[in-house]
Amino acid sequence: MKIGFIGLGHLGKAIAGRLVEQGYDLIVWNRTPGKAEGLNSQKAESPKALVSQTEIIITCLFDSTAVSNVFEGEHGILTGNVRGKIFIDVTTNHFDSVKEFYDICKNAESSYLEAPVLGSTIPASQGNLTMLVSGDPSAYSKAKPVLDHMASNIFYLKTPGLATKMKLINNLILGNFMASIAEGVSFAEHIGMTKKDVIEILSVGAGNSLVLNAKKMKLLNEDFSTQFSNSLIYKDLHCLMDLAYKEKKSLFTGALVKELFAKTFSEGLDQEDFSSIYKIF
Repeated sequence: MKIGFIGLGHLGKAIAGRLVEQGYDLIVWNRTPGKAEGLNSQKAESPKALVSQTEIIITCLFDSTAVSNVFEGEHGILTGNVRGKIFIDVTTNHFDSVKEFYDICKNAESSYLEAPVLGSTIPASQGNLTMLVSGDPSAYSKAKPVLDHMASNIFYLKTPGLATKMKLINNLILGNFMASIAEGVSFAEHIGMTKKDVIEILSVGAGNSLVLNAKKMKLLNEDFSTQFSNSLIYKDLHCLMDLAYKEKKSLFTGALVKELFAKTFSEGLDQEDFSSIYKIF
């Protein structure tokens, strides 16, 4: 099966590489063509050219503005014939934008599935992401074999918008865990503990979590090469606070942790992995 794939950032390239390993014939497009290097795939000249050759198209982009540009921009997806196509969007979008993507795809007689993922580059390369999916049941059923090669846990939430909102709530927890771990490690070092001992203790104590297990070597080695960037989690937390505003709901730790990650921009850390919040403390 030929699959279209648009967006070859850190996460996107890892997912695309996994699909190639599983035997899928990929046709890819990225705004910066060089990011397709090393990936055994065909390269399309534009999103329009890509969609004409594929039935299922996966988008993995930075934000809703990027998704909108890919759909509706010059030589975008919707400038081609998309009737009957299925779009799987693993981008973490703004919840309001998702409604627009459903509408534009429906008007073009195609199907849109919002499918944000939990996890970063390593589980993506192994097919071990967790995926939240909303959208038409028929489109979901047709896309499920492909999704099964991307994620080991799939939650079908059906109701449009719900998958995106749940992803934002997940990242509330993710951001809080990372910030708390980073602050705890930093403070323990301040009182005389070695970083290695602190992390070992937290790993079998209150800090034991998927987050610490995934980021302990980054903290130990202070290797903050990007798997999931500070700029991305800040964007997600900003969308979360928009949702809280719309719902007239207080999110105390959400507001605090968003501002902590905002500080990574002024410190020049925004493109580093989000575990580099440790440097702030």
